[in-house]
Amino acid sequence: MSERVEPVIDDSAVDVSRYEDHGGFPKITPAQVGPEYGQFVEAMRTLQDLTVSVDAPDEVYGAALDQARRLIDLLEPYRAPERQGPAGRAVELPGRGSLLLLPWRTVEAGPDGIVMTGVFRRFHLGGNSAAHGGVLPLLFDDLLGMIVHYSGRPISRTAYLHVNYRKVTPLETPLTVRGRVERIEGRKTFISAELADEQGSVLADCEGLMVQLLPWQP
Repeated sequence: MSERVEPVIDDSAVDVSRYEDHGGFPKITPAQVGPEYGQFVEAMRTLQDLTVSVDAPDEVYGAALDQARRLIDLLEPYRAPERQGPAGRAVELPGRGSLLLLPWRTVEAGPDGIVMTGVFRRFHLGGNSAAHGGVLPLLFDDLLGMIVHYSGRPISRTAYLHVNYRKVTPLETPLTVRGRVERIEGRKTFISAELADEQGSVLADCEGLMVQLLPWQP
């Protein structure tokens, strides 16, 4: 297994004081997790892949159901409200430890933009070995939020996200997504991004608008 390369992070544009006044959006603090949590989340991602790909006898599904119910019983007493559990706040983990977010890794992040690498897994299948068209906006939308942060802009919500599908996006293939701020107009941050394969072919690109929250907006 190749050694993980640490990302190049430039947070010089991030003004922490600005995040005390970002509308009604609550301030989120990073979660400190133990070594088992990241492995647990990755195992659950593999379980998602298997759930949508296995072709097993009914008795195997029954046995899996029994184990799934035991896992539910184990975890249910620890159900926690938003911003208390580590999912989405484990910033050192792929996808910040959330099953919803794509487990891509940040390569570069700073005022000039974000570069991330990763693959779409079997769980993301749309059909005929291609990633479902709906997961590309998810990837881009998460990227837009990161770009807003590292560009030093206050917390913003997505006002629009326009995706152009240029080519079929394959599964289990190393891909790169990169984006940057195009311009700023008051509370508005206009962003562009591209998804490309290892040969540099653009598979999809997007234009997005992020709008800074007003004091009363959640």
